[in-house]
Amino acid sequence: MPAAAERDAERAASQTVKAQLALRDLVLSGVLRPGERVSELSMVERLGVSRTPVRAALARLAEEGLLEALPSGGFAVKAFSEREAFTALEIRGTLEGLAARLAAERGVPKSELAPLKASVAAIDAILERPSISMGDFSEYVERNARFHELLAGLAGSSALRRQIERACALPFASPNALVRAQASLPEARTILTVAQDHHRSVVEAIEQREGARAESLMREHARLASRNLRLALASQRSLALVPGSLLIQRLTA
Repeated sequence: MPAAAERDAERAASQTVKAQLALRDLVLSGVLRPGERVSELSMVERLGVSRTPVRAALARLAEEGLLEALPSGGFAVKAFSEREAFTALEIRGTLEGLAARLAAERGVPKSELAPLKASVAAIDAILERPSISMGDFSEYVERNARFHELLAGLAGSSALRRQIERACALPFASPNALVRAQASLPEARTILTVAQDHHRSVVEAIEQREGARAESLMREHARLASRNLRLALASQRSLALVPGSLLIQRLTA
């Protein structure tokens, strides 16, 4: 590819990423409300980029589930019921459970399992600290994301990995969605300790090639996240710390 064409391609890709990030921020921050129509032309003016990257960004957010296509054309910000939010967590747990079972059944070489064990050890080091600061929670978020990323890769299936990434694209269903909300709860350390026991146990199950156990553990891990979402829904302060919580339509009494 000629240098000029290569630079043009890089510039186009950069503009698409810029539009995608900006549009996602508008949705997650609540600037664009659930149900609100999002037109291509209005986003061109708002984001200051051309129509092609905006069109790509809209399509990408629709794939992630943050936008939905309208029959009349264009998109609207997706609204989620509380049931749909819990279902999204269940889907993630089912897919991660499948990944854990496939990893256990195929047998993972020690060299591939070592990074997952190192990830567990890094989280252990955080939880062994006398008190957990917000900085520690930020570190936990990074380490926890790494654990789930590694686990998805151990299944040896690119198709399954893509589906897990799709399930995690909904901000309130990602592995770290509820961590900051947990930090505001009195039982924060207990919740993280239980989650870490799941991490440690699933690594052990994979190493011992116990597929059913590995799958069950990751599904239980997602159920813990569902419990934490229920706690967050009961506290406006905690819910505000959950990414994408503004997309969840609360049940009224």
